[in-house]
Amino acid sequence: MNVRVFVTPKQGILDPQGAAVERSLPNLGFQGVSGVRIGKIIDLSIEGAGSAEAARAQVDEMCRKLLANPIIEDYTFEITEG
Repeated sequence: MNVRVFVTPKQGILDPQGAAVERSLPNLGFQGVSGVRIGKIIDLSIEGAGSAEAARAQVDEMCRKLLANPIIEDYTFEITEG
C-alpha cells in the first residue's frame, strides 16, 4: 500500500515560512494571496499491513508518534493500493 501523509501547522500556530511566502508574493506580482501555510508531504509504502483498516491504524499511529507533532500540527493521509 502506498501512503501520502500531509502535515500542516494547526490554525493559530505561528507559521514563519508561510508568512515569508505571503509577504513575498506581492513583490512577484501575485496580489490578493492570503492565508499561506507551509507544510510537508511524506510518501511511504507499507507491506504486510493486512487490511486497509489495519493500514490506516498503523499510519495514524506513525503520525502521532513520529511523523507529526499533534500539539502544533494537523495531519491527514491517503492510502492507495499498489
